[in-house]
Amino acid sequence: MSLQPLFEAGKFVVTAEVGPLKGTDTTEIEEVAELLRGKVDAANVTDQQSSVMRLGSLVVCHLLKEKGLDPVFQITCRDRNRLALQSDLLSAYVLGIENVLAITGDLPLLGDHPQAKPVYDLDSVQLLWVIKRLNEGFDMAGNELKGKPNFFPGAVVNPGADTQAALELQLIKMEKKIEVGARFFQTQAIYDPDAFAKFMKRAEGFGVPVLAGIIPLKSAGMARFMNKNVAGVFVPEELIEKMAAAEDKAQTGIEIAADTVRQLKDICQGVHVMAIGWEKKVPAVLDAAGL
Repeated sequence: MSLQPLFEAGKFVVTAEVGPLKGTDTTEIEEVAELLRGKVDAANVTDQQSSVMRLGSLVVCHLLKEKGLDPVFQITCRDRNRLALQSDLLSAYVLGIENVLAITGDLPLLGDHPQAKPVYDLDSVQLLWVIKRLNEGFDMAGNELKGKPNFFPGAVVNPGADTQAALELQLIKMEKKIEVGARFFQTQAIYDPDAFAKFMKRAEGFGVPVLAGIIPLKSAGMARFMNKNVAGVFVPEELIEKMAAAEDKAQTGIEIAADTVRQLKDICQGVHVMAIGWEKKVPAVLDAAGL
C-alpha cells in the first residue's frame, strides 16, 4: 500500500524507523513489527545507516510486509551504481513495496568499513528522476519496461539550517527534488516547533506533505552530542537541562517527544519517529501524544 491516499485524505500520517541489525537473526525485527502494526501508517527501513554494514533494507521491507506493516524502502546512492539502483527498485515493487525514500547516503569513512569505496553514480535528485522514469515505464537509458511500477517517492530535507543562506539552500534543494518527482518529505529531528513553523511557512507553498522527524532523547549527553555533531539538529538548552535533572530519563525522553508531536500537529502533515534502538518505545511516544 502507498502512503499517497492517506496524505490525500488529510490524515496526520505517522511513520517510524526500523534499523536492520548486523546479522541474520530477524527475531527483534519481527517483534518490533508486531508492536508497530496498527500504531503507525508505515515503517521506514534504513539502508546501511551511518555507513554501517547491516542486513539489507529490501529484505527487511519484505519481512515487515509479511507482518502486515507497510514499509518505506530507503535506498541510498552510496553503495550502488545505476544498474543496481534500478534493479533493486523493480525488485521492491514486485515484492509489493510502493513507498520509496531516495537519499544520497553518508560517506563510508563515517561507518564501520571506512576502506569501502563509495559509488555515488547518482545523487538523490537524479535517483528521484530515475524513479519517475520507472513509473512512466522506462529505464534510465530510455528502454521500455515490460510492466511498470507505481512508486510513491519521498526525499529528505533539513529544516534546521542555522543561517538564512543555509535555509534558502535547503528550500532550493527541496524544490529541485519536487521538480524531479518527490511526493513527500521526511525531515531531520525537530526539537524547536517554533523554528520549524517558520520553515513550514516557506515550504507549504510547494504543496508537498512533510513528515517532521522525532528522535526521543535518551540523555542530556545524547542531546549535547547531536548539537555538536549532527548538522541541522538543535536541542534547546531547557530540554537538555530537563533531561539532566530527570530521575527517569527514558520516561522524560518519551514525554518530551510526545509534547513535540502535539505541537507539530497543526504545522505539518505528519511525523516520522526515529527511535534509534528504542523502536519498542515508539508506541509509548504515540500514546502519550494522543495518536
